[in-house]
Amino acid sequence: MQKKQLMSKKQLNDILDELINKIIKKNKDMKDLVIIGIHTRGVYLAKRIALKIKNSKKIDVPQGSIDITFYRDDVSSLRKKHPTVKGTDISFSIVNKNILLVDDVIYTGRTIRAALNELIDFGRPQKIQLAVLIDRGNRELPIHPDFTGKIINTPKHKKIKVQLKEIDETEGVVIYPVKS
Repeated sequence: MQKKQLMSKKQLNDILDELINKIIKKNKDMKDLVIIGIHTRGVYLAKRIALKIKNSKKIDVPQGSIDITFYRDDVSSLRKKHPTVKGTDISFSIVNKNILLVDDVIYTGRTIRAALNELIDFGRPQKIQLAVLIDRGNRELPIHPDFTGKIINTPKHKKIKVQLKEIDETEGVVIYPVKS
């Protein structure tokens, strides 16, 4: 598998800092803000966003994680593959809250649709905003992020992977061909 580096650790962190600054600027009143990351890499990005808000605004923003495995529209085909379920952890009320939903890469929009469906099962939030590090285009659903780190239009036969030290032991963004 031929991987090509699209972003270095420094570039990734610079883009993430810019993304966080946009989020802070748009969410001046953070008293009702909660951050929820989509498993797997969205969870770690959500933690980084919450930490930066805490360090710059001196506010502890509640954060949680969501596992959309059983909300996917292809869940029946996944059952044959025995997916790893990581679990959803939302230990606070989302009713009337402003949710910042975080993911690493947006592609077709199906992951976000599944996350939205699951979130509504927890209650009715005031507003849901979407933050993604990479928007790779090729949407199949009319879903658009409120906050985007970088747009990298990518053909369908390629895959983008955000690498984070917490799980990949390295940082950066790579692109590679999808196995046929």
